[in-house]
Amino acid sequence: MEITYQTRKDLPCDKLYKLFLAVGWAEGKDTTPEMLANFNVGFVNAAFAFSAWDGEKLVGCVRALSDLHFRSVIYDLAVLPEYQGQGIGQELVRRCREACPGSEWLVQTDAAKGFYEKIGFRENGDYFLTIPGRWC
Repeated sequence: MEITYQTRKDLPCDKLYKLFLAVGWAEGKDTTPEMLANFNVGFVNAAFAFSAWDGEKLVGCVRALSDLHFRSVIYDLAVLPEYQGQGIGQELVRRCREACPGSEWLVQTDAAKGFYEKIGFRENGDYFLTIPGRWC
């Protein structure tokens, strides 16, 4: 197995959806054709995105929103369960940080807190307030 990394933001919607299903971020029942056809819009409109591939198989992804100078936020870091623990997630985050090396990096997570702490993230006491969107 040789993992290759890409910077394309227009990830194939069907492959991205399958990855999100595999990590439990999509339900697989309430999806509409419109949602599936636009499943990659968050990646397309991100400041940058990175993906990990095993041949033609999408095995990991991450996207970041950023002002490209002061602050950047990691969203949607996902790695297929059978590929986890092999450094793919770390490499995807490393590529993000390398894209904006002087930026403050933020991530909001509970489930993956230990992973992010292992690679240098620390709690800062901030929290996010949200307004649910159309798809949430």
